Amino acid sequence: MEYLFSLFPVILFLACLFLLDSFKLVSQKLLLLSLLWGIIAAGLSYFANSWLTNILNLHYTTLIRYIAPVTEEVLKALLIFALIRIRLIGFVIDAAIYGFAIGAGFALTENTFYIMQLGSDTELFVWIVRGFGTAIMHGGCTALFSIILIAGMQREKSVWTSSLAGMALALFIHSGFNHFAINPFLQTLLIILVLPTFFVIIFNQSNSMLQNWLEIEFSNEVEMLRMIRQGQFKATRAGEYLASIKKHYSPEMIVDMYWYISLYLELSIKAKRNIMLKESGFPVMPEVGIKEKLIELQQLRKQIGKVGEMSLRPLIRINHRDLWTMNQLK
Repeated sequence: MEYLFSLFPVILFLACLFLLDSFKLVSQKLLLLSLLWGIIAAGLSYFANSWLTNILNLHYTTLIRYIAPVTEEVLKALLIFALIRIRLIGFVIDAAIYGFAIGAGFALTENTFYIMQLGSDTELFVWIVRGFGTAIMHGGCTALFSIILIAGMQREKSVWTSSLAGMALALFIHSGFNHFAINPFLQTLLIILVLPTFFVIIFNQSNSMLQNWLEIEFSNEVEMLRMIRQGQFKATRAGEYLASIKKHYSPEMIVDMYWYISLYLELSIKAKRNIMLKESGFPVMPEVGIKEKLIELQQLRKQIGKVGEMSLRPLIRINHRDLWTMNQLK
């Protein structure tokens, strides 16, 4: 029974989060990688906490309240930080699921270790608290860090500012949980009531925002690309704006900018179309030449440079979410 109560709740919670991903944003390979990293992070945390205890001669209470939350949350967050930086996470939904998966892997390892140490003679109450409280807390803290980090990047805030804000919240919750200021059973009850409700609200809002973003941007991009290909772009406000900056750039640069806009729109439309197909349950068929076009887009982006890209921001504003969307074409 100790295995059932200490390990099953966090697996069930993760499965429910995965099912809430209606846009199929989560890669199963990255989900397994997240679980694996959680297991590795648990092992690294054990050795780091043991080393710090010996070096600093820490009391157990000090360790679990102030030191362990820092080492554990930082180690768990490293993979999320890396996945976001290389644009393998693009939205709040997939960030939260990968974050919770890391925490789930960590909790499964930690609880298995405690079962092996304490044996089956321990009261069932302990395993209920660890399974429904501590395990869900581990997943929730890393998921909250992920949500705050990706939300900050979507708003084009500093990645370090967003990381510190997310880590501060994760540490506050983790350390507060380990203080056991209230009855452990009541604390566990709060965790299993508050966190699922919070995630349902966040996922519903994110799904709605994602749907609106896809529909509005898709429609706008299709119309702009149609105007370009029909030779009517100059008559639009976007075309007038591009004409107005001609005097600041060479003719060759203007041609590169024009082709960059056209190629970006084409690829962005295809990427958004694929997301909508997945959401509707239709298969996504691979297209010939996509890899070459992505390479060409990257080369054009380098050619026009940061200044040229800033000049085009009134026409196409590329943020982390757009880059992630484009990355899915690979």
